[in-house]
Amino acid sequence: MREYLKTAALVLITVAVLPFAANAQPLAFISNQLDNSVSVIDAVSNRVVETIRVPGKPAGVAVNAPKSQVYVSTPGAGGFAVLDGRRYRNLRFVPVNTGSLGIAVDRSGERVFVADWYENNITVFDTDSFQLLQVIAVGQSPSGMIVSPDNRWLYVANRIGNSVSKISLNNLQVRKTVEVGHHPFGLAIDANGERLYTANVESDDVTVIQTRGFRPIATVPVQSRPYAAALALQDSLLFVTNQDDSNVSVIDTKSLREIAVIEVGDKPEGIATHSDDRHVYVANWLDDSVSVIDAETLKVVETIRTGEGSRAFGQFMMDLK
Repeated sequence: MREYLKTAALVLITVAVLPFAANAQPLAFISNQLDNSVSVIDAVSNRVVETIRVPGKPAGVAVNAPKSQVYVSTPGAGGFAVLDGRRYRNLRFVPVNTGSLGIAVDRSGERVFVADWYENNITVFDTDSFQLLQVIAVGQSPSGMIVSPDNRWLYVANRIGNSVSKISLNNLQVRKTVEVGHHPFGLAIDANGERLYTANVESDDVTVIQTRGFRPIATVPVQSRPYAAALALQDSLLFVTNQDDSNVSVIDTKSLREIAVIEVGDKPEGIATHSDDRHVYVANWLDDSVSVIDAETLKVVETIRTGEGSRAFGQFMMDLK
């Protein structure tokens, strides 16, 4: 009888788990700028399952999970590509301007934002028709962008302007701009939308911004030329790619101190966290690879070969249901 009950319990557990396992499909979309391609990584097996040709020196990546689409900025072509996230194919090209680099999508998947490095503005497109909705003037050389968890705000790092702008997604107007470190590039925000982090390339540090009141509250020194950042383990750790040192700084978000440095591939750039909140993926430009870090052990647990010039600047992880 005990064996029967044990077997029945195992069957029930298996049935309960199977739908999630069958339906959840975590993927990483890695732009390979020198290959003019995007590598699609199955983030369960950590294998490249497809390579999509994307002309125009692909750089920035933004995923639209509600519509199963991926947007990839193409500064060499002056716009962005729209990819089918399920069928792994290039659907269309949307022209913008020659400085298209940073790219982001709102939480509902209805609008995509493109930062124009040369024109110092953000262009806003509808994701149904890809019609231009608005152009928003910001600081000098906008690059990294991120949308707040409540879908109310778009934050923009103005690299040469040494500042971050806060844009209302209600009226698409800049609410406030604050000074940060030298040449901010990548951004990360916590799950509650309370803290924003900027990786400052030229001052070798991270600025911590309190979003309520929108003011800097701390500066955390890291290694050489920090590029982008991602949070893990319930926002307790911030991982920052350091281009010139080929490593990743780990910052304790409570003490706001660097607690570890992890060696990865050569010239790490883009970084994003798996939906398990534990594994952090790092695109290595000169190694043509992606390093996978276990946030609990602070060790690289996998290295995945991708394409030449892996950059993946932005939010490149997507869970398909």
